[in-house]
Amino acid sequence: MFHRSRGTVLFTASLLASLLSGCHQNPTAPPVSDQQVFTKIEPETAGTLVGTVYFKDINTPQQVPIDMSQDPACSLNATGRNMSEEFMIHNGDLQNVFVFIKTGLGSRVYAPDTTPVVLDQKGCHYVPHVIAVSVGQPIEVHNSDMTMHNVHPEPIAIGNHESDITQAPHGKPVDVAFQQPETMMAVRCNNHPWMEAFINVADNPFYAITDASGHYEIHGLPPGTYTLGAAHEKLGRKEMTITIQPHATTTADFTFQAR
Repeated sequence: MFHRSRGTVLFTASLLASLLSGCHQNPTAPPVSDQQVFTKIEPETAGTLVGTVYFKDINTPQQVPIDMSQDPACSLNATGRNMSEEFMIHNGDLQNVFVFIKTGLGSRVYAPDTTPVVLDQKGCHYVPHVIAVSVGQPIEVHNSDMTMHNVHPEPIAIGNHESDITQAPHGKPVDVAFQQPETMMAVRCNNHPWMEAFINVADNPFYAITDASGHYEIHGLPPGTYTLGAAHEKLGRKEMTITIQPHATTTADFTFQAR
């Protein structure tokens, strides 16, 4: 008969306890110190920024018709929208301006938005014409047309990668994302030269695109002084300094002119 000594029993118990303890550890979990700590928006002190972007000049650029005859499918799809979208000006109000907090947030880092933003191809136009996303936020590109499209983002910022995506008619959506801030990144269709959209990538959640009334709203800003930027695809960029007060609404308007 085999007899175990007291030392053997103690060693075996110690080894078993060590193994059991190891079973409850996650070797792939990063140390707590390496995890990103994100800034939270504090509604009790946060302010709101609102404004309107105007176009004021002697001559107002007009939308012009687009000739889509090279692709019969585009002509069939066009439902009164075959007009250029460079200058969307309504009674002096400027649409499709990207308004964003450029500087002033200091060391604050906010959690990235993970909700996909849809960029559709419809009637051989990109819809919407201008979009804005957070760094890393997915852009879901659709093809709602009866013709093949070729989605070709052309980033300039280092770290944002160019892609060239072919989509069949009513094809499966594809996702793209960009890891660096960039304003007015052009997106084109190699098959239809008039098709163009613009993607804006922000490193914070405080941005907006002006609507048909030239209006924008940005919520949740912590009190402080900031550089506010505004960018248009053809009319360039502008900046101003603003101060956000706790739990108050600040108004900041921009005016663009022909270049």
